[in-house]
Formats: sequence, structure tokens, C-alpha cells
Amino acid sequence: MNRPPLEVADIIRAAGKTFVEKNRSWLTGLHRKVLSAIERCRTAALGGHRDQCSRCGYQTAISYNSCRNRHCPKCQTNARNKWLAARQRELLAVPYVHVVFTLPHELALLALHNKKILYALLFRASAATLLEIAADPRHLGAEIGFLSVLHTWGQNLLLHPHVHCVIPAGGLSPDHERWVHPRYPFFLPVKVLSRVFRGKFVAGLKQAFQKGDLSLPGTLQPLKRREAFHAFLRTLFRQDWVVYAKPPFGGPEHVLHYLARYTHRVAISNHRLVAFHDGKVTFRWKDYAHRGKSRLMTLSAEEFLRRFLLHVLPRGFVRIRFSGLLANRRRTSLLQLCRTLLEGSPGFPTDPPLPQATKSSGSTCPLCGGPMVVIERLTAVQLLLELERQVPIADTS
Repeated sequence: MNRPPLEVADIIRAAGKTFVEKNRSWLTGLHRKVLSAIERCRTAALGGHRDQCSRCGYQTAISYNSCRNRHCPKCQTNARNKWLAARQRELLAVPYVHVVFTLPHELALLALHNKKILYALLFRASAATLLEIAADPRHLGAEIGFLSVLHTWGQNLLLHPHVHCVIPAGGLSPDHERWVHPRYPFFLPVKVLSRVFRGKFVAGLKQAFQKGDLSLPGTLQPLKRREAFHAFLRTLFRQDWVVYAKPPFGGPEHVLHYLARYTHRVAISNHRLVAFHDGKVTFRWKDYAHRGKSRLMTLSAEEFLRRFLLHVLPRGFVRIRFSGLLANRRRTSLLQLCRTLLEGSPGFPTDPPLPQATKSSGSTCPLCGGPMVVIERLTAVQLLLELERQVPIADTS
């Protein structure tokens, strides 16, 4: 993919300083750290390195270092490819299912002021719902495993917390003696998932309130009263919560490519940016209320950066999690059992071909294809001295 003509970093360089000065009342150190990291990513400010092919000895020009911040639009490709490579040996020879759990918009403001609590609750409630309904003999009667990925944004960059769950279709029988295949084309009943998810999440929210864990500033202050908060919880039962199950999308030969769309995403990619003129940012977005029609949206640079920072996650918060059969402490032994039970299953290979994760540019030699290794690292000061000697700098974006 070609380098985009406009990047989030360009907007931060042009408007970031003014934005920070005008919004000091709510910006945190973490917000400022994210802005600084993206602004300096792949510039001389972070230093650089030189690579050499371990096979033929070819050397590259000096490359600028990446910031490696997980909110940076330019730093996710390498992290994603390494993560996908680690997942290759965990794939099962069955179709996979994609289920999305979404919080209603009434919870957006509460989530904004309680990210760590509500996002963790979203993970727990959705995972518990899937495990409970799958274990019910009326639906599947099996122990399942899956990974969950948190996204907090909508296409318009406003807060829209939801979790993507990717699930092997089927699971282990309660006695671990056989693999149970789903009886429904849609894997599990969506309406049942929706009701159970809503109940579990609201129960967790009520418990967090009773413990005094919730932050309720500004317009949320009236909810500090017990009666008002319980009345608010009752309003959440007046509508169905959105749980969306996509059709099965194939077996292990497709799943890594599919996961690449969801695992290491940020609120907006540089390739969605269209223009930045007169302090206004224009970007592409899909209007899912009108069948995903592609539209353009224009915001002031300040509003664009405000919306972008809505999606900065709490420090140390894990946004990709594994549950059930794929839980870290059980994964190795149970996956081997699943493969043994699936041997000879009709319609699927016993030893499926595993796709290779796409390697990022610069990781292989352009001459012989051999692996590139770092042979020299330069600080920002050293890099400036190299620049004065007019050494070419590689564009690694």
C-alpha cells in the first residue's frame, strides 16, 4: 500500500500545540504522551538504525525509528504480523464465527469517565455470555474457546465501545470425549445472547456502583444518588442490546487474514484522511445507517483530535483477550485435544495449510530475500550528524 499523502501526525504537528493549550483542563499525561509519540514517529527525533542482510550482506540506508505506541496509525503493521504469526499454530480445522457485542449509546458518557471498569466489564460480560449459552444443551452443549478484541470507535470517531469475538464453530463435549459441531447455521441464537449479555453487564454495573468504583463527574453527578442510578439502569432494559453474528467465514486458511482486519486497529487509519486545509480535517467514513455508504466528514482540527483521543486506552489495559479453550493457562493442552478429536472430520483437512503472516517492508532483503538484522543504532544526535554528512534516510512508512 502506498504512503498516504496525509497523516494524523501532520495534523498533530500543525494543530497539536494549540489543541493542548486550549484543553489542559481534561487532557491527561497519557493523552499528551500519545500525541507526542505520533508526532515524532519515524522522524529524526527518535533516532534511527541501519539494517544488513544476514545472507548476502546488503545494507540499507538509515531508517528512522518507530514510536511503537499502540495508538499510532503507523506502528501497528509489525505488531499485527508478529501477533498473527504466533496464532498460526492455534488454528483448528473448522469454520470460524464472528460475533460482535455492542454497548448502547446511553452508556457512552459513563464509559468515557470509567474506561478501565466498563471496558473490562464488557469483556467479562460478553465472554461469560458466550460460554454460558454455548454450554447449554439446548443450544450447543459444549465448551468453546475464542478471542475478543476491543474497539471503542465508530466510523465517525465518536465513542462506540464494542467487542469482536472470533470463535471456532463448535467445542468440546462436557466429558472432553468428542468435538461438538453447531446445530444452527448461525452458531448460537443472537436474541438469547443479547438478553443474557444485557443482564450480565447491568448486574456488573450495579455491583461497581455499590462498591463506589464509578466516577460520576459533571452531568453524571445526579447518578450518585442510589435511586437515580437504579432508575438509569432500568432504562437500559427498554431496548434490545445489539449482538451481531456474522456467517461462518471459512477455516484456518482464511482466519488469519480475517483477524488482521480487527486485531491491531486504531481509531482511524492514515489512508482514510482526505484533506487538511484552513484548520479543518476531511476524512472518509462508512455510514452503516445507510448500508455502509461511503461519505466524507469534515471537522475542525481541534474536534478531530478530541475525537481521536476519546479512544486512548488506560495504561496497561489489555485489548485482546482469550477465553474458554483458548485461555492462556489451558490453551496448549486443550488445543491438542481438539485437534485429535477433529481428525478425520468430513469436509476439513486433518492438517490444514497455515497461511504465512505478511512480513513488513524492510524485514527481508530486496536483493536475495534473506532476513534483515539491525547492525547499527543511532541516537537523535548521531542521526543529525549523519544528516549533516548527507547520508540518505530510508522511508520505512
